[in-house]
Amino acid sequence: MRAVVQRVSKAEVRIDGQPVGAIQHGLCVLVGIEDADTEDDARWLAAKIAKLRIFNDAEGKMNADLSDVDGQLLVVSQFTLHAKTKKGTRPSFIRAAKPDHAIPLYTSFVAACAEESGKPVATGEFGAAMEVDLVNDGPVTIWIDTQNKE
Repeated sequence: MRAVVQRVSKAEVRIDGQPVGAIQHGLCVLVGIEDADTEDDARWLAAKIAKLRIFNDAEGKMNADLSDVDGQLLVVSQFTLHAKTKKGTRPSFIRAAKPDHAIPLYTSFVAACAEESGKPVATGEFGAAMEVDLVNDGPVTIWIDTQNKE
């Protein structure tokens, strides 16, 4: 699984112009799933994101996690995170998992995020054309790949 994690002061996802998920202060997580991903990847990624110390503490240092700042989570599926761009200029999405594999893992990931954060998780809709509007706070943007746990 690949995730782009953005610290936000607010974020919203809309489908056909209608809001389906929104948060205030917290993290907007764009997540892509590939065929090699497993339930273990979903749980590991959720735990990692919930514990990321990327919020400012009382001294202004990035030392606080989501629970320390009473932050919220917005999770949006994004298969394009697995784009291959090695050849030509038209990306290939062959590594992105098909819905029969991706949807259950996405659902598990969202559930694991709720469990790890202790709060409901706002989401988009898997496979829908979505508009994501956010204010990146910092800006702080982190890339995480469960197939390359660095």
